[in-house]
Amino acid sequence: MKKIINDLPVYLYGNNESKTIIFVHGFPFDHTMWQTQIDEFSKDYKCVSYDIRGLGESPAGNGQFTMESFVDDLETILDELKLNRPILCGLSMGGYISLRALERMQEKFSAAILCDTRSEADNNEGKLKRAAGIKRINKEGLAPFAKEFIANCFGEVFKQNKKEGLQKIIEKSTKFNPIGVKGCLIAMLSRTDTTISLSKIKLPTLIICGEQDALTPPPVMKDMFHKINKADFVEVPNAGHMTPIENPQMVNSAIRDFLAKNKL
Repeated sequence: MKKIINDLPVYLYGNNESKTIIFVHGFPFDHTMWQTQIDEFSKDYKCVSYDIRGLGESPAGNGQFTMESFVDDLETILDELKLNRPILCGLSMGGYISLRALERMQEKFSAAILCDTRSEADNNEGKLKRAAGIKRINKEGLAPFAKEFIANCFGEVFKQNKKEGLQKIIEKSTKFNPIGVKGCLIAMLSRTDTTISLSKIKLPTLIICGEQDALTPPPVMKDMFHKINKADFVEVPNAGHMTPIENPQMVNSAIRDFLAKNKL
């Protein structure tokens, strides 16, 4: 079922009476990146996904986004749907949103799943790379930026064996509003550092990282894992930054084991 909440398309699957998992996608993708997980977990859980503002079918508006405004959107969805302490699952930029949400309102969740993300804010080099991305989109249009950026998100196994699937993902993202994509880049380069709050996370937490992830490599995510109480770490073989797409069976198994272990 699709609902519009605060202008954002929100998708609901599964049994309304079951425990909820809310999925927050990465950049520059949309809610469909979680489809394999939703197909699996909607059998036993209520699953919620949505398009982050500026991406997918969500409006771009003026593109003046911040990480705070993204967390505001997430909170509005929680409140409008009256979700009772859902499990929060975010990847990459969705992980940035999730980490800030945990810092602001941890009490609204029962567990966290953080995939291929980091707690550190961009350093100066990272900020300049985001700025260069905005400049490139302004100069060349969205397609060249999206093609290069998305290709770097995937590991070599997927790029070699799933060329047609990768091309479809790239083509979909090139159709997003460039204003929204640039707004997301601004939100990411200006985000706060949440590292200091990792030790304050009291919820069961699962950290998932692709072994070939070049953007948030395993050593970075293991460092984050060691700072969180009650955390589990799973390294996903044959996967880069987009573990739920590249090795969905392994990701689903890791999530299933985590939920069972914590009786969620």
